[in-house]
Amino acid sequence: MLVKTEKFIYFRSENYNFNFDRKTGFFMRWGKTVDDDPSYSPVGPEIADIEIATSCSGVGKVCDFCYKKNNPNGTYMTLETFKVLFSKLPPTITQIAFGIGNIDSGPDMWKIFDFCREQKVVPNLTINGAGLTDEIAQKLVENCGATAVSYYDKETTFNAVKKLTDLGLKQTNIHFMLCTERYETALSVLNDYKTDDRLKNLNAIVFLSLKKKGRAENRYTQLSQELFNNLVKTALETKTPFGFDSCTYHKFIDSISESENKKQLEMYAEPCESGLFSFYANVNGDFFPCSFAEKVDGWENGISVLKLKNFDKELWNSERLTEWRNHLLECNRRCPLYEI
Repeated sequence: MLVKTEKFIYFRSENYNFNFDRKTGFFMRWGKTVDDDPSYSPVGPEIADIEIATSCSGVGKVCDFCYKKNNPNGTYMTLETFKVLFSKLPPTITQIAFGIGNIDSGPDMWKIFDFCREQKVVPNLTINGAGLTDEIAQKLVENCGATAVSYYDKETTFNAVKKLTDLGLKQTNIHFMLCTERYETALSVLNDYKTDDRLKNLNAIVFLSLKKKGRAENRYTQLSQELFNNLVKTALETKTPFGFDSCTYHKFIDSISESENKKQLEMYAEPCESGLFSFYANVNGDFFPCSFAEKVDGWENGISVLKLKNFDKELWNSERLTEWRNHLLECNRRCPLYEI
């Protein structure tokens, strides 16, 4: 049974249940009992990651760590195409994280956001901070549950954070791609949280593990566990609000293995959700387990969401995705694609 109100979305069944607060983003999932943690959602994804634009010039230039190799010659998804894609999704979707290039890469973006709100689904997105005017910032605050600003350079990122938080967007985060070459910068950002007034209302700094794909494949190296442990230690000691993508779960768990608050900290972390609780579609409307799985072995071609007649049989509980899901669970939800 699925119930949607202005503030909450509830789902109830014998072995899978959740509560989602639209206002705060708080999400709670359980199985037959509150202590039971389901291995996946049998009825469809809880969150969707949908790419609606690929045209991007970063902050004045293309980024050398972009795993998708985005550039100014990209394309975008129209409102009409998005409506078709959305119509194929199950009603269990609570939030959509939108993938864009520059803030103006997709001319139908605001119309898509309006449509999502009409359907009682919360849109979220990540921006690069370039071209963030007062008008655009206000529209983000009015439309989005959360907005992350990717860290490219200090001034662009921090100014964007201040603009959004000054307007009242509480769920404003910084996304920071983590690798050996950017380690010292990561430490400095943790220090900046305490010293730079522009970050006083920041929700959290979210570190994203390097995926050696695209332009990042031969340019950057994975952060060692030792340096990662020190980063976590620094964040905890300075009481800086921080987080990681689900790809980094196991590395984070290792980093807190000796912590007195290990059990409490573990409650805030979750491993890979790809094909278990989350859904990804690219700008063409093709499904892959996650954006990093696009065009890898076994997923050279995705599943066209636009052509689906039955989402459950042809995609969510299809033989192809079930095989991926079983492999991921057998790996204890460690990334089967990249060394993290």
